[in-house]
Amino acid sequence: MQFGIFSVGDVTPDPTTGRTPTEHERIKAMVAIALKAEEVGLDVFATGEHHNPPFVPSSPTTMLGYIAARTENLILSTSTTLITTNDPVKIAEDFAMLQHLAGGRADVMMGRGNTGPVYPWFGKDIRQGINLAVENYALLHRLWREDVVTWEGKFRTPLQSFTSTPRPLDGVAPFVWHGSIRSPEIAEQAAYYGDGFFHNNIFWPQEHTKKMVDLYRRRFAHYGHGAEEQAIVGLGGQVFMRKNSQDAVKEFRPYFDNAPVYGHGPSLEEFTSQTPLTVGSPQQVIDRTLSFRDTVGDYQRQLFLMDHAGLPLKTVLEQLDILGEEVVPVLREEFAKNRPATVPDAPTHAARVASAQNRKGVDA
Repeated sequence: MQFGIFSVGDVTPDPTTGRTPTEHERIKAMVAIALKAEEVGLDVFATGEHHNPPFVPSSPTTMLGYIAARTENLILSTSTTLITTNDPVKIAEDFAMLQHLAGGRADVMMGRGNTGPVYPWFGKDIRQGINLAVENYALLHRLWREDVVTWEGKFRTPLQSFTSTPRPLDGVAPFVWHGSIRSPEIAEQAAYYGDGFFHNNIFWPQEHTKKMVDLYRRRFAHYGHGAEEQAIVGLGGQVFMRKNSQDAVKEFRPYFDNAPVYGHGPSLEEFTSQTPLTVGSPQQVIDRTLSFRDTVGDYQRQLFLMDHAGLPLKTVLEQLDILGEEVVPVLREEFAKNRPATVPDAPTHAARVASAQNRKGVDA
């Protein structure tokens, strides 16, 4: 199982000091957080994609390529690549290039984002969001698997005998996660292609997460990719930890109360009771995260959101120390217990290359 962190790259004032970091400071902080993730033994760093203030990650592959040059083991991903408003040809090129630069340590999460105005900014119609996601990914899927593509669709100009360059590393496309919180059409899309489904359940009760993941698993099996338990599932989460739970709650409360995404709404206690947000001791985070398996079954990737709501970099790095030293080692051990042999491991480039070579051997 893979453990990691994802960032939305928000530039938010620290409510305890009133200071807002500059865009430059926030970008450099995201890089420092990624490097810290590798240092403490995490598996994945993922960044979102936004094209509006107060967010900075408008060019995820640029950032991930820079991080790739400074790391050795970390899998580099997106926590959203906007399949609706990005040209699938450019996605194919950018992520194949990243895949080469990172030595295969790259995958991608497709999503529609949560910023409605982004559609007209890129000449798209939000009313066609699902249709754009379906058509654009169908083209992207072919671009990575066919050396020469002739294609015609509704939302972009046709392609005649087009070759996307560079070709995927070792002839194996980057692994794709389809991320969604509420759209069953996206779970269906992930199942149809046999790709991974990532339910970023940070704002939703577990009952909803279960419905979405169960749908994906059923449809994954329906399309002949394997049994339901062989589907590839990832989950989001949010945590804030201190040695004593009371200290964690006291320190995190002003950040929660003033956060743009959930401040001035439900109380911290209400929100933690209804969503995966866990504020407390490392053991509380361990217990809460292990409970996710009771909801969705054995799964492959767990990502945590830790650098949001104006938390200063120093605090986030402290959180990563706790996560890497006290939490993840226990989670790895506990999640491995009683894990059926039929449940696949988390996807890696090396494993997927080996699988592709085995298939070629069988076909030969």
